[in-house]
Amino acid sequence: MKQWFILFLFAAPALAADPPSTFNRDVLPILQTRCQACHRPGEIGPMPLLTYSQARPWAASIREAVLAGKMPPWHSDTPSQKFHNNPSLTAEEKEKIASWASNGAPEGDPRDARPNPSFVTGWNIGQPDRIFTPAKRFEIPPAGTIEYTYYIVPAAFEKDTWITAAEFRPENRAVMHHGQAFIRPPQSKWLRGYPAGEYFVPQEQLPQPDAKHPAQTTNAGATGIENVVAGYVPGLVATPLPEGHGFFVPAGSDLIFQLHYTANGKNASDLPSIGFRFAQSTPENQLVILIALDDTFVIPPGATDYPVQGKTTLGADCDLYALFPHMHVRGRSMLLKATYPDGSSEVLLNVPRYDFNWQQRYQLASPKRLPAGTVLEADATFDNSPNNPSNPAPDRSVRWGDQSWEEMMVGFFEVSIPTGMDKKLLHPSAPKTAAPPEPSRK
Repeated sequence: MKQWFILFLFAAPALAADPPSTFNRDVLPILQTRCQACHRPGEIGPMPLLTYSQARPWAASIREAVLAGKMPPWHSDTPSQKFHNNPSLTAEEKEKIASWASNGAPEGDPRDARPNPSFVTGWNIGQPDRIFTPAKRFEIPPAGTIEYTYYIVPAAFEKDTWITAAEFRPENRAVMHHGQAFIRPPQSKWLRGYPAGEYFVPQEQLPQPDAKHPAQTTNAGATGIENVVAGYVPGLVATPLPEGHGFFVPAGSDLIFQLHYTANGKNASDLPSIGFRFAQSTPENQLVILIALDDTFVIPPGATDYPVQGKTTLGADCDLYALFPHMHVRGRSMLLKATYPDGSSEVLLNVPRYDFNWQQRYQLASPKRLPAGTVLEADATFDNSPNNPSNPAPDRSVRWGDQSWEEMMVGFFEVSIPTGMDKKLLHPSAPKTAAPPEPSRK
């Protein structure tokens, strides 16, 4: 009896050990939920990871990136907040991938593989109800500065419309710095006088010889940033709006593409597209984008941790849904926070290691109520030193500018208010106007 007991003690660990990880049983489900939205044809991931044959050559690299925390990309370090779109792997998922790669990356039983998610080719929001594309390609020279370029689609919206999802897609990501889609209401005077159906650079945006800093276009100018309905930056994946939410577009509005390209040493071209999905009835809430920025900063040469701050005060109650920090290649960190009317404050998002190549929209797991009088603040730091490998000119002062070798500092706050409420109420100093008419519920 004693011998049997000793034998059991030695055999028990072997019986309890988990079987080696295989691709079909252990790794594929992780890729499907965490990675394939980006790692599939036409998306930002440098290689598709839909099948074993696609993933096997990259096994060692996948293991290294996962254990180092580089993939999936996620730059928030905000223990006080939970985010709906956090793709970070659990310790168990990391171990499964590491075990698979370390043990020869076996495929396993094909019967263990579950089908990949069904993606709409070319779109992350599902099949759009309508797609807008310029009538001709935009040509990018191999060198030189390419100013912000615009393209107007006149009267793109013939009737009052609610948008529930929007996606901006460049065809050639290698040369696009960013792209945005603006809605220009019929009463707006922004960019009037410029041709529709043609690419153009607004004269007023070009630097003026006597200006203290480069000319500002219009992101937060004549139209207001709340009229941005879609955008692209490296790393950003478009998603539909929360259930019951929409962006209102009044009848007769124009659609304006804003395009910013960077030469990469080769002749190139691009043909961007914007896709929309529409609500079948009036949603209960509308989304508005608020900003906290500073466009007057001057970052000294060699500065390693230069602070820049922007803030805005809420004029009405709203619900916070998502946050988005934006800087260029010298951006080091950004902290977005709220200071409430009672004097208490809260960190909404902390990004201690900002990465221009992986800019992300951080969606809260549940909306956060922000009362009127709340101060929304963006605190950023910049590294203009030679220690920053992305710094193109550490010996120069840096100011606000459109190009990636210049800088920006903007904290975006995506908030929700009831349908029918005038969004100008969110800005205490803004003139109040009547709320926009609601579209038909038919």
